[in-house]
Amino acid sequence: MRLSDMALGQYYPCDSLIHQLDPRSKLLIVFALILGLFFVNELLGLAGFAVLIVAMALLARIPFGYLLRSLRPLLVVIILTFALNALFTPGESLFKAGFINVTREGVQRGTFMTVRLALLITASSLLTLTTSPMALTDGIERVLSPFRRVGIPAHEFAMMMTIALRFIPTLMEEADRIMKAQMARGADFESGSLVRRAKSFIPLLVPLFVSAFRRADELATAMEARCYRGGEGRTRLKVLRIQAKDYVTVSFALLSTVALAVAF
Repeated sequence: MRLSDMALGQYYPCDSLIHQLDPRSKLLIVFALILGLFFVNELLGLAGFAVLIVAMALLARIPFGYLLRSLRPLLVVIILTFALNALFTPGESLFKAGFINVTREGVQRGTFMTVRLALLITASSLLTLTTSPMALTDGIERVLSPFRRVGIPAHEFAMMMTIALRFIPTLMEEADRIMKAQMARGADFESGSLVRRAKSFIPLLVPLFVSAFRRADELATAMEARCYRGGEGRTRLKVLRIQAKDYVTVSFALLSTVALAVAF
């Protein structure tokens, strides 16, 4: 497994219906999906959201292998979520050995929580996979523009969020390179107990933070060299416009989300 396999923050270029949607529409759809996932209390409801997300991936023409591999770096978190729920949820015992007590209710709750977590990650990845960084910045800025009246710098906030998302795959690739370099010098990241493996990642953090600060400084220098001064007086080559396909897609997604949240 490589850290650079994470799809969150990456953009998959394609001329699909989902790619052509206004970024504000995609932000609204993903926000509705995430909110709806927290209102659902049954596995059947999560299955409905899974069908909806798969349908969006098909419309976006994103390979399923490319989408699902984004879950690999978070596999430990997913397994830990299932294990904690299975072990510490009271109920009918299925397996007991010493202090370990796996309950039926715990397995059911653990399955529900892991599926929900996987769907949350996949839905978030769909947003960045189908929206370019510039379009995402413009979309977030337009969504936050009403808050300028209360002193919130919409453009700067949108730029900050977009840069943070864009740097996720970059930092993952950097971490992967540093890890391979240290393994070539004898470092061991895969053997030993869980605690020992966690400690072996500590030497990875120092060069990773140094690289992150260096990249941030280079980005700031590049923006200053291009006379970037924030959103004041800034014009755009492409102006965002809501079209008929945005209304149809958003309406379908919102109605499906509300129906699933109410039914389950």
